[in-house]
Amino acid sequence: MKRSLGLAAYLALARRGGQAGAVPDSPRPGGRVVWAHAVDVGRARALAGLARQLAQHRPDISMVMTVPVDGAGTDPEGRGLRGPAIRQPLPPDTIPAAEVFLNHWRPDLCLWSGGDLRPALLICAAREGVPLCLVDAEEALLERSRWPWLRDLPRAVLAEFTEIHARDEAAARQARRMGADPARVHVTGVLQEEALALPYREDDHETLARLMRTRPVWLAAMVQPDEIETVLGAHREASRAAHRCVLIVVPDDPEQSAGIAERIAAQGWRYITWSEGALPDETTQVILADTSGEMGLWYRLAPICFMGSSLVSGHHGRDPDEPAAHGSAILYGPNVARYLHRYSRYAEAGAARIVRDTDTLAVAVQALLPPDRAATMAHAAWEVASRGAEVTDRVVEMVLDTLDRRAAAET
Repeated sequence: MKRSLGLAAYLALARRGGQAGAVPDSPRPGGRVVWAHAVDVGRARALAGLARQLAQHRPDISMVMTVPVDGAGTDPEGRGLRGPAIRQPLPPDTIPAAEVFLNHWRPDLCLWSGGDLRPALLICAAREGVPLCLVDAEEALLERSRWPWLRDLPRAVLAEFTEIHARDEAAARQARRMGADPARVHVTGVLQEEALALPYREDDHETLARLMRTRPVWLAAMVQPDEIETVLGAHREASRAAHRCVLIVVPDDPEQSAGIAERIAAQGWRYITWSEGALPDETTQVILADTSGEMGLWYRLAPICFMGSSLVSGHHGRDPDEPAAHGSAILYGPNVARYLHRYSRYAEAGAARIVRDTDTLAVAVQALLPPDRAATMAHAAWEVASRGAEVTDRVVEMVLDTLDRRAAAET
């Protein structure tokens, strides 16, 4: 390949551009190490799930996951990322910092997600013989990797990737426009966190399903106190259309259950509180599900799920993958910035519908009360969640094949 003057100029600046930084505190694990870079929260979660799958296939494989130092890779809910990945800040894009990072971790493979390429880090890795794979490439993030004053730089960096997996055709076209070898560019779909089925008590599910088997049921999950009036108002409208309708309310914080119970009682609803051991009867209109760790039960009982923490600002929404994985049609409010891409995917597939107030929530619930309508949306949601699993499986296969070839070359 013709020598890139832009790359030479960039690397010359990168060599003088800063200090090396400290050696990472965590030791390098034994066995094979996959270095994965997550450019944002969604990809951090997807890569954490990938690390878990790799460990199941090959316990000798470890993942070091770098995340942006501005905090974009931190878990916004403070619950930690599921998976065995070792999380590290992304080092500065300088030659000294890249050398310290690579000498310490000695990765056997690099999975770079999204785009937003860092030439010094990636070129240094390639020169150390580390195979580079770009996964979940996105058009907007690839666009960030253009340097108008160094026009041939993107081509030189992309040439080092052995495979480029694009989330859609727009991203694939962008990669080719930037100079990627078309033979290495593949449209594979969106890499997303695996939607895991949540645990539940089968005896509780059997009992509740039997008691409510002929009644329409809908779920309001992760509800904030400021949303309960809207939810109850929508339930009142839905109950006029289907008088035997049952609402399950799950507070976002169980500590808020007492206040929510007061509002339910003040409106005259006939309700039970799950933590008190009560079971619904023919007169029950609302179930207050005030315990922790039982979402697997509630998702399985309700074919319609309104995801709370989304009608009022400041809570940023909750994960739609959970109801999708359990066969629920999804309703949600406009304040879902944390999971906007996920909700958008479900909405585009006809699996989710946005609501804004009591009236729109009531209309949406009533429209889904006929079982066939909820089932159509729920099936679409399940298909979206399943496609994510297929993309992950393809990346796992690529990683294992690459590591096997590397091991064979070393013997």
